Amino acid sequence: MLTLSNPYGLWALAGIPVVIAIHFLQRKSVVLPVSTLFLLEKTQRESASGRRFDRLMNSVPLWMQLLAILLLAWFLAEPRYQKPRSTQRVAVVLDASASMNVFKDKAVEQLKARLPQLQGPAAALDLIVFESTPGRPRLYAGDSPEKLVEALKDWHPREGLTDPSQALRLARSLVSREGIVVYVTDTPAEKLPFDARLLAVGEPIQNVGFTGLGFSREEGTVVWRALVRNYGSESADRTWTLETPAGRSEPKAIHLAPNGLTELQAAFPAGTDKARVVLSSDQFTADDVLPLVRPQPKPLTLFAGTSELFRDLTDKLLRAIEAMDPGNDASTADLALVSYDPLDPVLPPGNAVVFVHDATKGGSYLKGGIVPEPHPLMDGLNWQALLVRETITLERTTADRVLLWQGDRPLIFLRETVPTPDAPPVRQLCFNFDLRLSNAATQPAFIVMLHRFAESIRETKVAAAADNLETTQTFRLASHPAKTGKPPVPVEVRSLDLDGKAIATSEVRPGDPLQAPLDPGFLTVKQGEETLLTASVHYGDTREADFNGCGSADTLDKNSGTAIERHTMEDPLWRIGLLALVLALLVSWHYTVGRVRTADLTPATPNPQPGS
Repeated sequence: MLTLSNPYGLWALAGIPVVIAIHFLQRKSVVLPVSTLFLLEKTQRESASGRRFDRLMNSVPLWMQLLAILLLAWFLAEPRYQKPRSTQRVAVVLDASASMNVFKDKAVEQLKARLPQLQGPAAALDLIVFESTPGRPRLYAGDSPEKLVEALKDWHPREGLTDPSQALRLARSLVSREGIVVYVTDTPAEKLPFDARLLAVGEPIQNVGFTGLGFSREEGTVVWRALVRNYGSESADRTWTLETPAGRSEPKAIHLAPNGLTELQAAFPAGTDKARVVLSSDQFTADDVLPLVRPQPKPLTLFAGTSELFRDLTDKLLRAIEAMDPGNDASTADLALVSYDPLDPVLPPGNAVVFVHDATKGGSYLKGGIVPEPHPLMDGLNWQALLVRETITLERTTADRVLLWQGDRPLIFLRETVPTPDAPPVRQLCFNFDLRLSNAATQPAFIVMLHRFAESIRETKVAAAADNLETTQTFRLASHPAKTGKPPVPVEVRSLDLDGKAIATSEVRPGDPLQAPLDPGFLTVKQGEETLLTASVHYGDTREADFNGCGSADTLDKNSGTAIERHTMEDPLWRIGLLALVLALLVSWHYTVGRVRTADLTPATPNPQPGS
């Protein structure tokens, strides 16, 4: 296979008509009258009187000059020949973000047209294709662009915004330094890492979709609220309907200004725990559907002692924390409010908030700086206005984690037990001072910390809940650990449609993190016969729903000259050709100079005399 490294060198062939034109130009002949034929010298067609176009003279200089031009054009074009068994390796990284689903067909067509060109002068083409999301399996590995296109028919990009750097690094390691890495996306980038080449196939399009979801309770009724956004630069008109397993509502029209927002709201349909709000569709369909379930957190029971200390605090917690009810049995309550009495120092065995109970009036206010320790319960809380009097203290173990210091005295610490197969973990938040002898109850940080602690207890409780999730959202659920001597009961995740029909099912081990499906819909999580979660899944990545930054770009031809040098070898006969070029020029010069010299040495013919 022959390859021209510099095709522009063929422009040297433009010298051929120039040479031919020059040889068409001959000197104008002059008539020389003579009286005797034997005095007639060999006729010379040249004359200093001027030039004119005449018939083409067949001469050695003409053919030597034409040969020299052909050889020069050949050298300037830099011909190279294919190396045997050379292979061009190409790794294609596909942008897995959901916005690429709009341009999938266009991307496949571009790959079908451009990939064969990347083979260049190589004898074979080796292709590897995978997504930009780390950990995903390869979509194709082989040597046929046609089979690659077939493999991509089942490819459906649905991820959120992803950074391709890790995938491009892997691609570069697979094809080595000499290979080609191609990143296919819908948004142009100024520069890609690891010397990757860009193939952007996007374009700005108009899109309207859901961008937010919330719930409230009004007069005992659950009300859902959804934000709809127009991402485009033009106004848009859409309709929406509310669908339930029992049917659908009449379409309602909405109008959105360019880049405008509008809110939809309605009471959650009675008689069902799930529904779906549907917009009239556009090119990007992922955010046109909003599945809903009636939210229901895990229930918590709160036990509080009979002390007046806890009466106001209990009322505040029951109002502030959702799905928390009072309980009368400390042994079965999820959370207990208890006081520490040095005459009866036994603390409850379960989750609790413990306060010191000092029967005295206490001493003077504690002195020293208040210093919080880094912990999720303390993040962003300001305790600098806390005032605490000197009181008796709780007994602290070496395993307790101090959360707040004043001077060298721990004011708040956390006590936790290690979970076992037969016993769940126990957490106790201990306040090492008497609440009555401080201003803690008036501090916002105090209520926020109790709220966070109660929610942490809720997270570890194994109970049914209902929630609304986003696609690909990672979450954890408390589940039953394996009993001693018995295998663990797996956790089953089942994706459902609105009518409850199963779409996909998977299993994970208890305690492992879970991930919401890639497509909007519904799911249930069970362990054995016990339901742990009922949820809706909606698309919520507004970055992917905005197509204003999309565009096209193509840098696949970058560094093509390097590939030609790597997969080809130079013309082995270039030295012979160079010698032929020099020889042709010498021969042309020799004949041209010789003819000019002959013309210059020819004597002038005298003018004839009358009567001679």
